[in-house]
Amino acid sequence: MAVRNTVKSIQDIMRQDAGVDGDAQRISQLCWMFFLKILDDQDQQLEILDPAYTSPVPPELRWGAWAANAEGLTGEGLLKFINEDLFPGLKGLELAGAQAHRKRVVQAVFEDAYNYMKSGQLVRQVINKINEVDFNDLAERQHFGDVYEQILNDLQSAGNAGEYYTPRAVTAFMAERVDPKPGEILLDPACGTGGFLTCAIRHMRENYVKRPEDEALIQGSLRAVEKKPLPHMLCTTNMLLHGIEDPSFVRHDNTLARPYVSYGADDRVDIVLTNPPFGGKEEPGIESNFPAHLQTRETADLFLALIMRLLKKDGRAAVVLPDGSLFGEGVKTRLKEALLTECNLHTIVRLPNSVFRPYASIGTNLLFFEKGEPTTDIWFYEHRVTDGQKAYSMTRPIRLDHLQPCVDWWGGASREGRIETEVTWKVTAEAIKDRGYNLDIKNPHVLARSHGNPEELLSQLNAAEATVALIRTKLKEQLEEALR
Repeated sequence: MAVRNTVKSIQDIMRQDAGVDGDAQRISQLCWMFFLKILDDQDQQLEILDPAYTSPVPPELRWGAWAANAEGLTGEGLLKFINEDLFPGLKGLELAGAQAHRKRVVQAVFEDAYNYMKSGQLVRQVINKINEVDFNDLAERQHFGDVYEQILNDLQSAGNAGEYYTPRAVTAFMAERVDPKPGEILLDPACGTGGFLTCAIRHMRENYVKRPEDEALIQGSLRAVEKKPLPHMLCTTNMLLHGIEDPSFVRHDNTLARPYVSYGADDRVDIVLTNPPFGGKEEPGIESNFPAHLQTRETADLFLALIMRLLKKDGRAAVVLPDGSLFGEGVKTRLKEALLTECNLHTIVRLPNSVFRPYASIGTNLLFFEKGEPTTDIWFYEHRVTDGQKAYSMTRPIRLDHLQPCVDWWGGASREGRIETEVTWKVTAEAIKDRGYNLDIKNPHVLARSHGNPEELLSQLNAAEATVALIRTKLKEQLEEALR
């Protein structure tokens, strides 16, 4: 509770500052300050463990040098130091020598960071509150991790910043179903704030880490890319917070900007977990990085094409896609044909429109597939909003236990023993092909219950059409009679 109260106090202090405008700026400001404190605590621990270790941050710019003393720099002097010394110094770090990889992390975080606060006195108050958290205390760090998740959740009310946040129930469910193991190379090519990464890390530590060697395998097998500066900063801080010593694997880049054909064997990964941006268009020219038959400016389609290329044989993926990707034509049809030919698309979990509210109210789907064998059958699972609730919302979001019925039905790693129920159904790949690779298949049990037996419906339709034809003939005869 103390950590949560500390963060709340920090947010209350920031609201008093005239320079911080809105949630996104406040969270960005919090992030670079937390980043430096977490990094400094981590550096202190590493210096004890390894006398040869040196911090990537110059001594005069380390958190302990200018922020640790509660009675130290404040007011205009503190603002001057932050704006004229701290930020220029960290943005201009020399990326050579010892700890070059950690220097790159610091420089990447501060590349697009800003100090929005205008009051040096309020900055000092915030710093003193941050100093109350010891990130080398495992219990405090884990508690702060929960608070940090809430901070990221707050992004949902920060306008477009909300696009960086996938509900943690969804990311945890996807990570558990894919079941990553230490040593498997795991990629999120559009990582946002790092939700899939943290859930995968937690899953591996809880289920597979028995020795220090297992933890080392996790630390060395993560890959991630984020295009936008704020979520990149948030993700890097998130990785430090979750005990990742070298978060330089989180690249500040656009995965799609690299030519499709340039991704070779060395770029292949075992697992992809991601929620690629959808509903938007890529900048002109990006599509030219892809083969002609896959060229489009729709971001989600380009990511799906790239994911299929990046997976190793027997590699596994779980991807969030909108309804439009399931029924769309043109490039979307060619993508789905390739997906069913090159991969085993074994499961599609259909989510209600309200899962991503308030910043998106469109139907979304979780696609689970494995590279190497063609699809024979696809199981569909329709997730419904929990009883007693009309829709998910910010105050009543989807929770992991809401997805437990799907876990119970899943059938373990082998997915054996699945049966059709009121919310599950199976469709053959041949049937999908006959539909023109349209994967937007509604629950047949609901359709049958709502509208009746399909054969009876067809018979009724034929009878109605015959009646309409008879009426049309009679009207035509009457019209001809009237014109004589």
